[in-house]
Amino acid sequence: MGAAGMNVPFTDLKSEHRLLRSELLAVWDQMLDSGSFIGGSAVETFEKAFADHCETRHAIGVANGTDALVLALKALGIGAGDEVILPVNSFVATAEAVVLAGATPVFADVIPNTYNIDTELIETHITKRTKAIVAVHLYGQPCEMGSILEIAKRCGLRVVEDAAQAHGARYHGRRAGSMGDAGCFSFYPAKNLGACGDGGAVVTNDAMVAQKVRKLRDHGGITKYQHDIPGHNSRLDSMQAAALHLKLARLDACNTLRRQHAAVYDRLISAIDGIVAPEEPEGIRGVYHLYVARIEKGDRNDLQSFLAEHGVQTGIHYPLPIHSTPAFASFYRSPCPVAEANAPRILSLPMFAALGDDQLEYVASLLAGYAAGERRQVRAVVI
Repeated sequence: MGAAGMNVPFTDLKSEHRLLRSELLAVWDQMLDSGSFIGGSAVETFEKAFADHCETRHAIGVANGTDALVLALKALGIGAGDEVILPVNSFVATAEAVVLAGATPVFADVIPNTYNIDTELIETHITKRTKAIVAVHLYGQPCEMGSILEIAKRCGLRVVEDAAQAHGARYHGRRAGSMGDAGCFSFYPAKNLGACGDGGAVVTNDAMVAQKVRKLRDHGGITKYQHDIPGHNSRLDSMQAAALHLKLARLDACNTLRRQHAAVYDRLISAIDGIVAPEEPEGIRGVYHLYVARIEKGDRNDLQSFLAEHGVQTGIHYPLPIHSTPAFASFYRSPCPVAEANAPRILSLPMFAALGDDQLEYVASLLAGYAAGERRQVRAVVI
């Protein structure tokens, strides 16, 4: 229990599954009775429902979000000798997928208050080897797709949307994942739409891309012992598909709650000197997979410890820009000063649908107290 008598978890999967427990157990009983664990009607039903939700023609379930990116890139013909531009501030899987597809990641810096790719820098990284842009909708907020699509059209590039954190988000009315050549989603359990295990999906409006992903996910074919191309073993299993289909019905409502929580944070944090709330540009409807504040005064790590002492769990997304990690240091080409400056300052606050106003107020009161120099005291903030 925190010093002031309240615990606030970073996320709470138990509360989500408590509501769906009886329904989840019922569909899993059906799977056990049917013996259908890979593919089949449960996967097809979810794929159709998810394509409808994303407002795309096709959705193809795969084993995880990283595979979704790898298979999408390969389906678009990205491979050895090609370069792919992506933001330096993302989960490492975005860059891993480019390397696993055989291409070279080229890192671009980000915008200070949205943490998404700075589209004004993209063209400075384009060479004769550039074949694609990976547009990451980080933390659940779509990046500036209008500029990205215009650059891609003018320069003959493919666009893959990494929407792993942006299930249901909208950019000027269009769903995240529906605007590029392909959109990629993760269903890791902590996502806004999370499986009870792992899973992912590729969505697209291109029938040829969809068919190529279907082949790539299952050893190069769409029927047993069909091997048209070297493929992968990356299939979404039936139990996860059934769980995801149940949860999909609640996704928009849960996203609305996340947006309401973010609005409370915004209002309270705006009154705190030295802490900067994330910015949501006009025309964007983010889904706040994460709520990431920036600490301009004081020490981020010390603040994180202070919050933990008072029962508040937080996260850091991400401690290093990708080009600063040992795995990707060899791809370093140029500094990314905004991402490099932000990395030691950003802190992800508790965010999940079941958060209460009292918990949001408590977190904000601790932030205000810390910013005011009250390292061991809590100053009340009223919503």
